[in-house]
Amino acid sequence: MAEAPRAPRGLIDTSVVIDLDQIGAGQLPNELAVSAVTMAELAAGPHATGDAGERARRQDRLQRAEAAFDPLPFDGDSARAYGRIYAAVVARGRKARGPRAVDLMIAATALAANLPLYTRNDDDFRGIEHLLTIIGV
Repeated sequence: MAEAPRAPRGLIDTSVVIDLDQIGAGQLPNELAVSAVTMAELAAGPHATGDAGERARRQDRLQRAEAAFDPLPFDGDSARAYGRIYAAVVARGRKARGPRAVDLMIAATALAANLPLYTRNDDDFRGIEHLLTIIGV
């Protein structure tokens, strides 16, 4: 069976950025985009651990991501898309606030840019598949 063609462009969430060296290129779009929200999560990462080795790994990952990506902003279009995503999640009886809100803001960035969302945690995005394409890798 032939593999499906790779998407020309897609937004990768924080989980994909973290595991990027473990994911085959064939599982990802030709051109990778990230959200400014992902960059914020990566910037917080080194400060979220007390382990010096892990802090160094997270700092390295942040610096590599900063060098590789020009992040898509969370702008007015993303904010409106977030409202649609929030409503869809709540309508399905799922939580949309707290730590989950960050994931949904990343999804909103993808929706606003009309890009598929690539994630290692596709369960985090259940209930919004009718709004955007979510691809688990």
